[in-house]
Amino acid sequence: MRYTADREGHKWQESTGQDKFLEKLYGSAVGRCILRPLVSPVVSKLGGRILDSRISVLAVEPFIRRNGINREDYEEKEYSSYNDFFTRKLRQGAREMDMDERHFISPCDCRLSVYPIEPQMEVTIKNTCYTVGSLIRDERLAEHFKDGYLWVFRLSVDDYHRYIYVDNGRESVRRRIPGVLHTVNPVANDVCPIYKENTREYSLLKSEHFGTLLMMEVGALMVGKIENRPVMSHVRRGQEKGNFAFGGSTIIYMTQKDKVFPDMDILINSADGIETKVQIGSRIGKGKN
Repeated sequence: MRYTADREGHKWQESTGQDKFLEKLYGSAVGRCILRPLVSPVVSKLGGRILDSRISVLAVEPFIRRNGINREDYEEKEYSSYNDFFTRKLRQGAREMDMDERHFISPCDCRLSVYPIEPQMEVTIKNTCYTVGSLIRDERLAEHFKDGYLWVFRLSVDDYHRYIYVDNGRESVRRRIPGVLHTVNPVANDVCPIYKENTREYSLLKSEHFGTLLMMEVGALMVGKIENRPVMSHVRRGQEKGNFAFGGSTIIYMTQKDKVFPDMDILINSADGIETKVQIGSRIGKGKN
């Protein structure tokens, strides 16, 4: 059973039909055998092609009704495919962008958990232990984030799937780590270390106010592509960085020691195994100054 909280302190249980189905798949030997071909990038890319087709637009209206999506939050347009709908853009003013340079903001609409990076360079996510080096496959770079924080921004299929830069700064070249595509639903993380097995892409942002940030996009089951915009010499707070194609996905940030301090409600919720629902551009922490 998963628990979620909002910023006002209200908490609720989340358990969907999808959760129960995934629990059966990941929780049994037979289910895990069925999963092997499904998590391959080839199968996900095939699914992506289907969702790019004209006929896939027939699934849009049922999805909107089933998930209670507010059309007024998004630009008005006629969708050409399911993926065209899935990567829809917010209308102007649908989200409030916190432009206070002292505030660390969320790069996306999501459910957020924050974990301390231990002195041994380990972090425990939903009962699964990871080393920072295994996540980025670079032990030397990992040392820069010792005693900092790891932020897991988990996007559900009904979330807005575009994401932004959280501060002004200069972005490094990006590194892509090929892998498989497990679901990022927490039930999968109880069985396998999804964040070091899934396809992912990361870069560094030398930010103006929060030190060096590691920004990582993690692909997931039925996500054919991580669609990042081209690297620019200088980026701005609130500027769009990219989007995910269909499926639930995750963004991971790493922040350095004493550069960013998560808001207390998010830290407490995370320690209790509760995800906090946040919106793109909203405050989730504060810089040192």
